[in-house]
Amino acid sequence: MRTLRFLIHKEFLQIFRDRMLLGMLFIMPLAQLLLLANAATFEVRSARMYVVDQDGSPASRGVVDRLTASGRFINSASSASIALANEAMLGGATDVILVVPRHFERDLVRDQHAPVQFIVNAEDGGAAGVMQSYASRILAGYAAELSIKELPGNMMITGAPDVPVAGRATIDVRRRGWYNPDLDYADYMVPGILVIVVTVVGTLLTAMNIVREKEAGTLDQLNVTPIKRSTFIAAKLIPLWSLALLDFALGLLLAYFVLGVPIRGSLLVVFLGGAIYLVGALGIGLWISSISETQQQAMFVSFSILMTYLLMSGLFTPLRAMPEWAQWLAEANPLAHFTNLMRAVLLKGAGLRDLMHQFVMLTVIGLVVLTLAVRQYSKRTE
Repeated sequence: MRTLRFLIHKEFLQIFRDRMLLGMLFIMPLAQLLLLANAATFEVRSARMYVVDQDGSPASRGVVDRLTASGRFINSASSASIALANEAMLGGATDVILVVPRHFERDLVRDQHAPVQFIVNAEDGGAAGVMQSYASRILAGYAAELSIKELPGNMMITGAPDVPVAGRATIDVRRRGWYNPDLDYADYMVPGILVIVVTVVGTLLTAMNIVREKEAGTLDQLNVTPIKRSTFIAAKLIPLWSLALLDFALGLLLAYFVLGVPIRGSLLVVFLGGAIYLVGALGIGLWISSISETQQQAMFVSFSILMTYLLMSGLFTPLRAMPEWAQWLAEANPLAHFTNLMRAVLLKGAGLRDLMHQFVMLTVIGLVVLTLAVRQYSKRTE
């Protein structure tokens, strides 16, 4: 125990003497959290709209005005030519094209319905779906207003089949969002981004720290001393584990006080999950260090593993939208379980009993990964 205490003290001294390492531990993760919390979002705040109004009537201008008044669509250009609009979208000058055909108002008055064409740049399928949803809701609201107003000729019109009219049964659907009533995308993304930041700190720095000693030759000197390998490994992992938890705590403070992310659940549950998760994250870093001979190799292997973890974690795309085989693979991904745990505790206020599956999986994965990493490291150093 005395030997372990001296080795841990040595590791802390080495870490705090390295200014570059301190920056990677504390400054870079918090800066990444601030940057990604505002940049990594699927929310489309505004889109450039090219208007092709071939009718030029008050009704067609009302459609354009309603879309632009919402703040979601900015009227960037207009003409009567669809060809010019297509060129603008091809050149990246616009995101959507609104085409109001000729006789729009006449058809609306005579037939009680009239089409408009809404063309979206669907290179980014997620953003295209969001823009279509915005436009549909705005135009549905405009149609509902038209259904209770009189147009020229004193004719009552309906803008859509599901608009309430006299003599027709209607269903009043009232929406209510639980856990994130303001639909703030940052509240959903920040917990996952915090998990990624802690993962990078725990995995990458563990791998780089041990490989750096391997390159310097000090690792071989330590291996010929009477120090037990288990003691040496514990002395390497415990300081990084504790500093990663400190980084995690600073990230939570930043998320709560600066980014406004709610913390509805118990912080004890959050830190318990973080402590267990970091065991697996550091175990992966130890395994990477055991198969790498240089820091460059360790960095490439770390980023390859982290990229796979990230894309299979459900951070950007929901796991339920993935194929069934991918969902099964995600069960072995600790990042996916910890991301679910963070969102459930911070946004829903979930407790330990609600998250028993995540805790069990994180514990099993951590023990398996750490055991395999220690055996691999011992085998390579014999």
